[in-house]
Amino acid sequence: MVAAGGAEQQSVADRLGIKPDMVVQEIGWDEDVDDDLRAAIEEQIGGELLDEDAQEVIDVVLLWWREDDGDLGDALVDARQPLSDEGVIWVLTPKNGQPGHVEPSDIAEAVPTVGLSQTSNISVGPDWSGTRLVPRGAPKR
Repeated sequence: MVAAGGAEQQSVADRLGIKPDMVVQEIGWDEDVDDDLRAAIEEQIGGELLDEDAQEVIDVVLLWWREDDGDLGDALVDARQPLSDEGVIWVLTPKNGQPGHVEPSDIAEAVPTVGLSQTSNISVGPDWSGTRLVPRGAPKR
């Protein structure tokens, strides 16, 4: 049963577009994050997730975001700073009915003001959804 769950989470890492050796930064970690997703991503990249103080050029930012976390626009500006030209930000929010749920309209309002475009939404676990953001003008997939 563990192997099947791992394979399922691995496919979520694939759906997030995460490839081996990518540099992935995690912002907004707290006790409520999906540890299975984190483990699958670390396995996929062959290393650990970087924290919000990392100085490297980042391929993918995982931004765990909850309703009471503050101003999403400000967080996106900060998350975008170390992002590579082809980089992606995944805003990970609690699903509807979960504590800290963020309305999709809140994300949609914040995105264009910081020069990003929303390209897709996926389920990343039982309690979390992901919204893919790319710099405006980047190819959508």
